[in-house]
This record gives sequence, C-alpha cells and structure tokens, in this order.
Amino acid sequence: MPEANRVEMPKSEFKEEPAYLQNFANFYIAKYNENDLEIMGSFDKKGNILDINTYLLSNINFSRKELVKHVLNIHDYNFKSLLEEIVAKSKINPEDFATFEDWDNWYEAERRQVPGSWS
Repeated sequence: MPEANRVEMPKSEFKEEPAYLQNFANFYIAKYNENDLEIMGSFDKKGNILDINTYLLSNINFSRKELVKHVLNIHDYNFKSLLEEIVAKSKINPEDFATFEDWDNWYEAERRQVPGSWS
C-alpha cells in the first residue's frame, strides 16, 4: 500500500503590532465577552464592529491572548479605524492607554456621559 502524502499547513506569521493596539484589542475582546459593546458602538460609523465580532464569534475557542494575536493579524485595520473614530470624538491619544485598566476607566467615563446610564 502506498504511503499517504502529508501536507502540513505553514505556521502563521504574525505582524508585530504596537502595544496600544494590543491593549485595545484585549479590552475590546473582554467587552465583547461581557456583551458590553454599546458604548463602543456609538463610535463605529464604518462597520468595523461587525467585521471584528464576526471573526471573534468564529474563533471563540482561542484563549484571549491567542485571540488578540489572531484577530489583529487579520483585522488590525478595523481596530485602527475604530480607534481613529474614538480619537476624533473623544480627543484621546490611544498610545497613552498602556493598560487594560486605562481603557476600562475611559469606557466607564464615556458610559457616565450617556444620559440615563446605570453606571
């Protein structure tokens, strides 16, 4: 009996993304997992959230650390576009947000600006 031909998929090569973008993606995925993207949605005028969320839903079995790496490899432009919209509206510098907590504090401050919000 002949030996089966085996083909291995090449390992994925990941782009080196800036820390602020990795932090933002990590924060975004946490909010996605909590079903808490309402505030984020108020910034998205270009459909970036739909693209990102479709990918996240299809790859739910990755750990968050792996998911950040994979989603940025394919959808970094969506995250950058969403960040551009946030910067334009909130007048923040994403490079100043070095931690998850920085993003969480910003998000809660944005939530407090919504009339009738619960937080």
